[in-house]
Amino acid sequence: MTTNNLAFHVKDIASAAQRWHDFWRGPFGEWIITRGLRVAMLVIAAVLAARFVSWVAQRITRQLDVGFAESDALVRSEATKHRQAVASVIRWVSIVFIAIMVMMQIADVLQFSVGGLVAPATVVGAALGFGAQQLVKDLLSGFFIIVERQYGFGDLVKLTIQGSTTDAVGTVENVTLRVTRLRSADGEVFTVPNGQIVKSVNLSKDWARAVVDIPVSTNADLNRVNEVLHQECENAQNNPLLGELLLDSPTVMGVESIAVDTVTLRLVARTLPGKQFEAGRLLRVLVIRALARAGIVTAADATVGVVDDAGIPADDEVTDADKGSVTQR
Repeated sequence: MTTNNLAFHVKDIASAAQRWHDFWRGPFGEWIITRGLRVAMLVIAAVLAARFVSWVAQRITRQLDVGFAESDALVRSEATKHRQAVASVIRWVSIVFIAIMVMMQIADVLQFSVGGLVAPATVVGAALGFGAQQLVKDLLSGFFIIVERQYGFGDLVKLTIQGSTTDAVGTVENVTLRVTRLRSADGEVFTVPNGQIVKSVNLSKDWARAVVDIPVSTNADLNRVNEVLHQECENAQNNPLLGELLLDSPTVMGVESIAVDTVTLRLVARTLPGKQFEAGRLLRVLVIRALARAGIVTAADATVGVVDDAGIPADDEVTDADKGSVTQR
C-alpha cells in the first residue's frame, strides 16, 4: 500500500515537471524567455533612469536652496534662479527622452512593424497636427523663456495672458518648456501655458524700485516738507531694517500731482529684487512719523499721530513734548 502511494506521488511529480517543461518549451513560455524578460528589463531600466534623473535634479535644487539659506543674501541671485529653472527643464526633457527611447526599444523587441502604420499615421497626424500646434508653440516659447532668462525660480512676475482680461501676478514656483506655475500673494496657484504668454514683466530682475506718494495739505509749507523728506532719505540707510533692503539712498522727486486740497509728492528708492513692496511699507511708516514730528499733516483736515512701530526703530527718540505737540491736531 505504501509502495503504491509512493509510486503515485512520483508519477504526479513527474507529470507536473513535464507540464512545466512543456510550458516553457511552448510558444508562450518561449515568448516570455526571449522577449517578455527583455521588455520587463527595459521598463525597469526606464523607471530607474527616470527616478535617477529626478533625484539628481532634486539634489541640485536642494543644494541651491541650502546655499541660499546659508548665505547672508536677502534674495536669490539671477544665476541661482536660472540654474533652478534649467534643472527643472533638463529633468522634464530627460524623462521624455527616456520614455521615447524605451518605447522604440520595446517596439524593436516585439518586432512591431511600423511600415503598415505609415498611411494611417499620415491621416491621424494631419488631424492631430492642428491640435499639436499649441503644444509646439508652448514648447518653443518655454525654450526661449529659459534661454533668454526672462524669469526664473523665485522671481516675482506679471504675465499678460492671451485672451484674458486680467494679468497673472505671482512668484514663479516652477518653469518647464510647456508651462509656468505661479503662486499669488493670496496663495492661489496659476498654471500658464508658455505659448499663451503675450508679455512678461519681471518685477524682481537685478533690482526693483519702491515708489511712495505722500499727499500733504495745500496749506503745508512745501519747503519744510521737502526738508523733512530729504532728511529722512539721508538717514534711511541707517535704519536697521530698511537699510538692508535699499541699494542706495531714496530720492525725493518733487511734486507729482496737485488736487483741490492736497499736494502729492513722490519719493523713490532702489531696492533689492522683489523687496520694493516691503521697502515701500517701511518708508511710508518712517515718512509719516517724520512728518508728524514736524507737525505736518498728510492730508487736508487730517488728524496725524506719531507712529510708534516696534518693528521700525527710530533714528532718534521722540520726546513726550514732541508727542504732545503733534497728536490730536
